[in-house]
Amino acid sequence: MTRVGRVERTTKETSVVVELDLDGTGQVSVSTGVGFFDHMLDQLGRHGLFDLTVKTDGDLHIDTHHTIEDTALALGAAFKQALGDKVGIYRFGNCTVPLDESLAQVTVDLSGRPYLVHTEPEGMAPMIGSYDTTMTRHILESFVAQAQVALHVHVPYGRNAHHIVECQFKALARALRYASERDPRAAGILPSTKGAL
Repeated sequence: MTRVGRVERTTKETSVVVELDLDGTGQVSVSTGVGFFDHMLDQLGRHGLFDLTVKTDGDLHIDTHHTIEDTALALGAAFKQALGDKVGIYRFGNCTVPLDESLAQVTVDLSGRPYLVHTEPEGMAPMIGSYDTTMTRHILESFVAQAQVALHVHVPYGRNAHHIVECQFKALARALRYASERDPRAAGILPSTKGAL
């Protein structure tokens, strides 16, 4: 059974296509027009071992907000679609990733219930190229809303904005990978006492 999600999202502001294979090898092709965001999506695919294709055309003449937000929404929807019925998965995943002076701790529950807890160091540089660093939380909010997962992301310390954001995406990739992988001891079992996820 293939675990692939494909979502097309078109509004007056953006046109987005996302394809995601949870059981891939980390092959990534991403183009959003926002260089640093492309770099983060590349981290997500490669460290999650997800095959990920993203093509977004957005109203970058205004700013990057709609492009980033709509891509994150489509990515979350594709992830949910790819998970399917969630039978036989681990469900929970966590990972701690350092990047030089920065550290990110990410824990995820593929619960069917969207919830986000997110903390970053205060006083971060406001921009990384054309990427507004306040968008990191909004990316996670948008992804969580569509993927319907509970996600806790904590960066207890860091100094360089690039490192602070990048270690979050790397840790997220690994946590999602671990949570979505099939558990050989739980084949055919839904990991929930409620009988539904």
